[in-house]
Amino acid sequence: MDWDLPQLRAFAAVVDHGTLDAAASALHLTPSAVSQRLKALEKSA
Repeated sequence: MDWDLPQLRAFAAVVDHGTLDAAASALHLTPSAVSQRLKALEKSA
């Protein structure tokens, strides 16, 4: 497993905020960027 902190932060933000859009807003990222981080996290798991 090769997780990195930005991927874990994206995952935690989605859990905390309930939606990808809300998580992206909280992280000051686009929803696409959050989605890409989640995909990378899935691949590394």
